[in-house]
Amino acid sequence: MSWFNTFAILVVAYGAVFFQASFNEPRQWLGAQVDLLPGLVVYASLSGGITTVALVATCSGLWVDSLSANPIGVSVLPLFLVGLAIQRSRELILREQGFAQMILGAAATATTTLLTLLLIINTHAQPLIGWFSVWQLIVVTAAGALITPVWFLCFDWIRQALNYHPLGESSFRADREIKRGR
Repeated sequence: MSWFNTFAILVVAYGAVFFQASFNEPRQWLGAQVDLLPGLVVYASLSGGITTVALVATCSGLWVDSLSANPIGVSVLPLFLVGLAIQRSRELILREQGFAQMILGAAATATTTLLTLLLIINTHAQPLIGWFSVWQLIVVTAAGALITPVWFLCFDWIRQALNYHPLGESSFRADREIKRGR
């Protein structure tokens, strides 16, 4: 993966963090804050290397924590661990299948949410946990499952629009010899 693709993922991550922090309508309608970043980490881990995963997890985790009530840096480790787990077994994952993308997005979102909650509890903070938290986990997981294929479609469109497309082979080969005679 080129540095342009890594840069594009970081720009989109910044935009996703801005969207999460600025628009409160999904939170008001659903009763839960939708998390767009685990699906983006799934895309980064299936399409890039470990450097891309580390950059996306670190930058986006710090951006989210700076705009939320979380302690700074608490979102970085869950995003990185999920990205690392997917990146290490990406040869076994059906990257092109929408259903597999949705399952990975749901699993990544639920895992990062629960790991972040575990880390927040271990920092001696007092998060609001109750029966409504189960509904919030369901909503966040479903939203993460639905947004992950959208990331794949968006970045595949960007790659097709901006990358070089090799030409197909013609019937003429440059190394063939034409024999003429009687």
